[in-house]
Amino acid sequence: MSNFNETPRGSRIHISLFGKTNSGKSSIINALTGQNISLVSDFKGTTTDPVYKAMELLPLGPVVFVDTAGFDDEGEIGKLRVEKTEEVVGKTDVALITLSLSEILEAIKSNIEFKDMLSKEILWLNKLKKAKKPAILVINKCDLVPNKLIESKIDLKDIDKTNESNKDYFVDSNLNNSLKEIGELLGIPCVAISAKNNLNINELKKELVNVSPSSITESPIIGDKIKAGDKILLVAPQDIQAPKGRLILPQVQVLRDILDYGGIPTMVTLDKLNEGLKIFNGKPDLVITDSQVFKQVNAKLDRSVPLTSFSILMARYKGDLDKFYSGAKAIKNLKAGDKVLIAEACTHHQLKGDIAREKLPTWLEETCPGIIVHNCSGKDFPKNLNEYALVIHCGGCMFNKAEIMNRIGICDDALVPITNFGTSIAEINNILDRVMEPLK
Repeated sequence: MSNFNETPRGSRIHISLFGKTNSGKSSIINALTGQNISLVSDFKGTTTDPVYKAMELLPLGPVVFVDTAGFDDEGEIGKLRVEKTEEVVGKTDVALITLSLSEILEAIKSNIEFKDMLSKEILWLNKLKKAKKPAILVINKCDLVPNKLIESKIDLKDIDKTNESNKDYFVDSNLNNSLKEIGELLGIPCVAISAKNNLNINELKKELVNVSPSSITESPIIGDKIKAGDKILLVAPQDIQAPKGRLILPQVQVLRDILDYGGIPTMVTLDKLNEGLKIFNGKPDLVITDSQVFKQVNAKLDRSVPLTSFSILMARYKGDLDKFYSGAKAIKNLKAGDKVLIAEACTHHQLKGDIAREKLPTWLEETCPGIIVHNCSGKDFPKNLNEYALVIHCGGCMFNKAEIMNRIGICDDALVPITNFGTSIAEINNILDRVMEPLK
C-alpha cells in the first residue's frame, strides 16, 4: 500500500477491461478516470503487463481499473501477454469487454455474421461467465460515424455517400439495430461510446453501478456482529514480522470497522494482555487476537468471553468462512506422507519465526507427524493441486475478495479442501468452534 491515506487495493472493486488489440481499452480507462494513465497508440500491443489505476467512482466508491493486453495478441511474447491477461480474470469483480465500432461496420459491409466476428469475445465472455463475473460490452470508437447515428435511430444508408469520410462505412443497415443484436447475442448489457470524444462515458459509469455486485461494497468485517458501545480488546503482538512504525493491514481494517460501527476498541500487545483485561474487569464484550498467539490468549480468558482473530475475520470478509471451517476440520485427518500447501498472497523475505515457513509448518507437523509441507507466495499458486491433501491460505489482506474466491474455486475443482491461517491454527489448538461463535 503506497499511500496510507488511500483505500487498500485489496478492498477496491476491480473493473477489468478485456478486448482485442487496438479496441480502445486504454482509451476507455483514460476516459473513465479523466487521466492519461494508460499509454495509447495506434500500434498493436502497446499494453503488455496489466496496468492498475485506483480511483473513486461514485456511487460505487473506491475501484481499481485494470488495463490488459489484447486477447488476440500473437507470437511467443504475445502468448505470454495473453496468459497475463487471463490471470486478471480471477481478480475481476466487473468486466468490460471492448469492441471497436470499425469491426462492426466492416462486418456489416462484408456480410460477416456477428457470431463469427465476435468469436474471440464470446470465448472470453464464456471464461468470465464460468468465473461468475458480471460483464458489459463496450463498443468504442463511435466517433467513426456522426454522433446522430448513436443518439437516434437513423439508417446508415442515409449517410451522405458523397462525403469522403463517410463512404467507407456506407451500408444498407441500421446501426442501432446492429448494436442491439450484438448485445442480445452476447447476453450482456451493451453501451456504445467514444472514448476519444467522451461520448456516453457517463452512461457507461451508470451501467457499471448497475451490474456491480452489492456484496462487494456492503460487507462489514466485524461491525454487523457488535453493538454500539461494545468494548473490544485487540491483541496485536509487535514481533519481528510487524512492519516498523505501523500496524499490519488487517489490524488497521478491523480497528476502523469497529470505530465505524460504534464499538470502543482497546489495543494491547500480548505482554500487556493482563492489564488490558483489567480495564474491563476481565469481561470485554469481544477479544480479537493475532492467530499466532491463540493459545496464550485463550488460556487467559474466561470461557464466557467471546474470542476470534484478525485472520478469521479476513476469512469472513474476503473468503468463504464455512468452507475454511470445513477445511480446518480436515487437519486432524492428515496422514504421514500427505502434502499440505501453505499459500501467501505476498512475496517477502523469510524472517526468523516466519508464520508461513516456520511456525505453522512446525505446529502442523506436531499435530500430524510425517506430513510434507510446501510453500508458495504471490502469484505462484499452482494450477494443478492434485498432489495436495490440504491448502492453507493466508488472510489475503493484499488480495481482493474475487482473487481469494478464485483460489477457493481452483481448490474446489481439484476436490482439495482449503482453509486459512486463523482457522487452521484454531483447529490445531482445539478452539476452532469457540472462535467461530462470535461470527454466528
